[in-house]
Amino acid sequence: MTPDERRERHILVVDDDDRLRKLIKEFLSRAGFRVTAASSAAGADKLFEALDFDLMVLDVMMPGEDGMAFTKRLRAKGGEAGRTPILMLTARDQTADRIEGLSSGVDDYLGKPFEPQELLLRIEAILRRSAARPVGPKALSLGRCTFDADRGELSCDGEAVRITEAEVTLLRRLARSLHEPVDRLELARDTADATGRAVDVQVTRLRRKIEPDPKNPRYLQTVRGIGYRLAPD
Repeated sequence: MTPDERRERHILVVDDDDRLRKLIKEFLSRAGFRVTAASSAAGADKLFEALDFDLMVLDVMMPGEDGMAFTKRLRAKGGEAGRTPILMLTARDQTADRIEGLSSGVDDYLGKPFEPQELLLRIEAILRRSAARPVGPKALSLGRCTFDADRGELSCDGEAVRITEAEVTLLRRLARSLHEPVDRLELARDTADATGRAVDVQVTRLRRKIEPDPKNPRYLQTVRGIGYRLAPD
């Protein structure tokens, strides 16, 4: 991202560790971003009432409401705040914890300790995905649902359905190869888990949103030994 692009992006950092929160804020500010910080989920709630953010860097282990619970509540709330991309920070670095975070609606995951440059690169990757425009059809008919690839919006029965930036990225990638299988590990390159398990989680979440029968998917299909394909009407 260029310095001008960074200056246009507002990042919220939520971490109860005063030292780490200040270091992250200082580093991202030096990189050119607008940065606001909070020490708790309650503090972040108040900021969301007054400000809009392009991305939130969120710690998991915090007193009061933890990062996982806060993410689920924010996603359920909807609106601009509920659609904010989230990069989760945590000292827990087990695969199960990464999957839990992705399942709760975060867009990426970074374990502590981490290199500041990796934090910056992951933030920029999420912001690029959230602003990306696909090559291919703009609107796809998925039974009662429609996916607008240009806008990154999903609607079912005429009602908007919230999807994470990671889910938008997955659908857009599959939309570039309609009715053709896309390798699972290729899809995993845009996730926090190169093993492909994060992709499986996202596919499961999407099927619950778009499929009449998620256990027997019609539109988001599994291709055994390869990966997944999108088969719109």
